[in-house]
Amino acid sequence: MITIDRIHKSFPLKGETFTALGEVSLELADNEFVTIVGPSGCGKTTLMNILAGLETPTSGQALLDGKAINGPGPDRGVIFQQYALFPWLTVRKNVEFGLKTKGVGREERRRIAEHFIELVGLTQFADALPKMLSGGMKQRVAIARAYAVNPSILLMDEPFGAVDALTRVRLQDQLLVTWSQEKRTVVFITHDVDEAVFLANRVVVMAARPGRVVEVVDVDLPYPRNDELRLSPAFTALRNRVWNAVYHQETPA
Repeated sequence: MITIDRIHKSFPLKGETFTALGEVSLELADNEFVTIVGPSGCGKTTLMNILAGLETPTSGQALLDGKAINGPGPDRGVIFQQYALFPWLTVRKNVEFGLKTKGVGREERRRIAEHFIELVGLTQFADALPKMLSGGMKQRVAIARAYAVNPSILLMDEPFGAVDALTRVRLQDQLLVTWSQEKRTVVFITHDVDEAVFLANRVVVMAARPGRVVEVVDVDLPYPRNDELRLSPAFTALRNRVWNAVYHQETPA
C-alpha cells in the first residue's frame, strides 16, 4: 500500500544545507506492522511526516495505493508521543471527534466510539476527562480515536516514549491486541530495539548523516506475542541483530 521511492529531504541550516534523508526507498504491504528504529538524527520522524503529508520531499515521492501523497488525509491516522487529546472533552467525545468532522450521525458516532473504547479497555472511563487519566490511558484514547475514523494507515511516532517501562510493555501488548482485531498497515517509530522487534513483522533500521535505510530485518515470530516470547532465544537473537545494526554503525565523514 505504501511505496517510498528514492525520497531525499534537505533543510536549510545556518546558511548551509542539512540532509535529513538520503535516497530512501521502501515498500510496505497491506496490514503489515513495520517498526522503524535508529539513532537520533537519522530522519525517522521526517520520513513519517512525509508519509503523513506534513512535509514534502525535496526529491522522490511517497505513494499510497499508487497515488502520490501530497498532504494530510483521512486515510492516514497519526499518533504522536504527546497525546494531543482535547482536555475539555470526555474520552468518548475525544474518540468521536474525527467522526463528527466527517459528518457521521450521533448514534453511529457513539456506537463506533464505544466499540474502540472497549477494544482499548477503557469502557469504565468513557465519561472521564483526560486530566483524570494516566499517561498510558491517554495514549490508549489516542489509539482508539485514530482507529475510529477507519484509516488505511496508522503512523505512530514514539507513541509510548513518555510512559514508564511497565506501562510501555502493557501498551505494546494492548496495541497488538487491537491490531490483531482491527488490521491496519502500521508504521511505528521507536528508539527502543526490544519494542521494535516485539511489535513488528519487519524492522527497518536507519542510520544518520544522511538518513538512510541500512537493513530490513524480517521478524518471523508468531502472533500473538507475550512475555514468554520476550524471553525466548529466538527473540533474543533478533533483538541482538537489530541492536548491532543500530549501534554498530559507521557514520560517514
